[in-house]
Amino acid sequence: MHLISQLCFLLCAAALGNAVVLRPRDPVKYQLKTPPLDTPWTDKVGRSPWPQYPRPQLRRDVWNSLNGIWTYQAAAGAGDVEKSPPLLPYAEEVLIPSCIEGGISGLQKWGVTHMWFGTYFEIPQEWNSNERILLNFEAVDYEATVFVNNVRLGRNTGGYFRFTFDITDQVKRGQLNSLKVFVFDPTDDQSIPQGKQTKRLSHIFYTPCSGIWQTVWLESVPKNHITSVDISGGMDGQLNITVHSNTRQPTQVKVEIHGLESEYATQRWGFESDQLAKISVPGVKLWSPDSPKLYNITVKMGDDLVQTYTGFRTIKSEVVNGVRRPILNGKFLFQFGPLDQGYWPDGIHLPPTHEAMVWDLELIKGLGMNMVRKHIKIEPDLFYEACDRLGLLVIQDMVSMRVHTNARPSDAEQAEFERQLEIMVNEHKSYPSIVTWVIYNEGWGQRTDYFPEFKIVDRIRVLDPSRLIDAVTGWEDHGTGDFLDNHHYADPQCGTPYYSRLSSPYDQSRIGFQGEFGGLGHRPEDKHLWPVEGAVRTINETYEIHANTDSYNWRAHVLLDLLKQQIERYACSGAVYTQTTDVEGEVNGLVTYDRRFVRVDTQQWRTDIQALYSAAAGRA
Repeated sequence: MHLISQLCFLLCAAALGNAVVLRPRDPVKYQLKTPPLDTPWTDKVGRSPWPQYPRPQLRRDVWNSLNGIWTYQAAAGAGDVEKSPPLLPYAEEVLIPSCIEGGISGLQKWGVTHMWFGTYFEIPQEWNSNERILLNFEAVDYEATVFVNNVRLGRNTGGYFRFTFDITDQVKRGQLNSLKVFVFDPTDDQSIPQGKQTKRLSHIFYTPCSGIWQTVWLESVPKNHITSVDISGGMDGQLNITVHSNTRQPTQVKVEIHGLESEYATQRWGFESDQLAKISVPGVKLWSPDSPKLYNITVKMGDDLVQTYTGFRTIKSEVVNGVRRPILNGKFLFQFGPLDQGYWPDGIHLPPTHEAMVWDLELIKGLGMNMVRKHIKIEPDLFYEACDRLGLLVIQDMVSMRVHTNARPSDAEQAEFERQLEIMVNEHKSYPSIVTWVIYNEGWGQRTDYFPEFKIVDRIRVLDPSRLIDAVTGWEDHGTGDFLDNHHYADPQCGTPYYSRLSSPYDQSRIGFQGEFGGLGHRPEDKHLWPVEGAVRTINETYEIHANTDSYNWRAHVLLDLLKQQIERYACSGAVYTQTTDVEGEVNGLVTYDRRFVRVDTQQWRTDIQALYSAAAGRA
């Protein structure tokens, strides 16, 4: 070790009460690995990534990001977590947050199922010593066991959800504190909610993500503090709000809504925490894709103060001129947008930067699309905030379970799937852009010895009565939920009296929807391809391959015109085009995987998409 590093390690070990055991060398220093394919933002990640406050609907002023350089090492197996955590530093430096399989992590490692991550941190001197210290993780894939100063705090299961520990009694102010995280990620070795992650790469299943892949941060809060705010505003100006506290003892809450019309300006209300409050807000403008109006809200409970926001809008299912439709703010709104996988060649599950993430969404919005289907993946909260601000409806899929075997989930696995689905709904039900929850995609991980989606639909309606539910998108439809949702490549079959294998005939009691179609492919220049042999070999499995972009865009025009005719003639109420970007061996994106080459003829697509909305208006 270098002398300074050696002294630091000795001091840290002594302060933490560890036996002093010097490692033979420093950790391997972090260096951005060259990914198989980069993006325009790969070299902009830096060493303090994702500095944005990670929970835009529960903002506080006093917080501290722990993102940056940590250390990492593989573990021997599951038993390692039952032993004393190994001493820091670990063998290699790693950038947090990241997937260890991605180049941004500095590791680019595959096939590791058990691993340790560690760092040191201090509590800022200016933080109030009478307050509690919270340690927050936005997402760790898949199972995380957390230690502070070698005290085991607990374990979290689920690769897409936030979790928090109160570490006040474990930290030492004015000293360095150690943070160690043991991660277990089975990917598809077990039946867990995993989405498209796989160790068995194939055409539509991709590189997995393991490790601490979203922001880690500290927060200072009063002893009695707000843990979450459930909030939804309707087109009638009614605001439903529940302020949850850590003590769950009813406490007086004061709410201010800002940015109302000048005659109202700021409105104030008072009510108690931990119970639903319904308040009437005067003079609101409604949120919609054409006018994504948001209102900032201040919530004060005792000594705790948080900032949040909402949009006022109502989504429901109603019959319009004899056809059941999705209704936004009292009007039939045809929904059109892409299947959005949310994969990146450099970051795998995590975009390299916030700017990169928003670039994808602005591309979608710029084509005139008003919706995005977030496909069997859950994004950082900042993604949904961006959709709120841009005016993009979100159809949010639950993350599917294992699909590489015909075995259906056991009762325990089904229960875990349903537990995590409830977490997804509860964590995201305050984002106005989300209008639909999807339970199952194409029968993946779906029980068919009985039909659990009936019970799940009923449960979601209790948790969140403000949205529609798509129980089954694709097939294995048994008649529940708000949609009859068909998949058909390349041409659509949207609310039509004809259908193909695996699909179901149109059900006039539900909304006719095209959950996936299109998928037109085009092999770009090699410099835009994911240069992994196994992926390249699968390119021709893309639903329909075109030799050039002229052919690609002509065929897209034909398909969009066919969709328009189905809107005019039948009961088509929305459609999802596959897909936003290429992903590994799939080359059917609006843009290539590296986000450097846009395939679509922008003006043509804008015109064709506007024609869909015009056709729908003619049926409204």
